[in-house]
Amino acid sequence: MDFAEALPDGGALLGLDLGTKTIGTATCDAGWRFATNGKTLGRGKWGRDRSVLAELIKTRSIKGLVLGLPRNMDGTEGPRAQASRAFARNCAEAFELPVLLWDERWSTQSAEAAMIGQDMSRAKRAEAIDSHAAAVILQGAIDRLAGGVI
Repeated sequence: MDFAEALPDGGALLGLDLGTKTIGTATCDAGWRFATNGKTLGRGKWGRDRSVLAELIKTRSIKGLVLGLPRNMDGTEGPRAQASRAFARNCAEAFELPVLLWDERWSTQSAEAAMIGQDMSRAKRAEAIDSHAAAVILQGAIDRLAGGVI
C-alpha cells in the first residue's frame, strides 16, 4: 500500500537516520508541516533498538516511519542500503506502522551546513548531527507528502 494512502488523516511521523553506532531521530506534526530533530540514540542489538523506538512511538503517538535510505551518488545501493531495508522490514513488522524509505543523499551535509550557519561548535555538531540529518530526511519526505506525490 502507498505510504500516504496508509495515513489518510495524516498523523505524527518519526524520521530515522540509521547509522552503525547511532540512530538519529526527528518527529513532525500531524499535519506534516515541519520536522524537528529529536535525540540521537545509541544503537545496539535489534531487541534493544526495538524497545527504545517502541517507547518513542508510543509517547509521541507516531503513525508512520520515514527511514533514510543511503544510496550511492550514482543511485545504486550498497550494503548500508541493504541494512536499512532490513531495519525497515523489522520496524514495519514490530510496530505495525507504514514505513517509507527516503533517499538520504546529502542529508548529513545539509544538516551540518545548517548547524555551521547557526555557529554551532564542532563538538556540539558531532553530538547532534544524526538527529539533524533525521530532520532533513523527514522534512524532505513530508514536503513531498504534503504535495500528494508519494
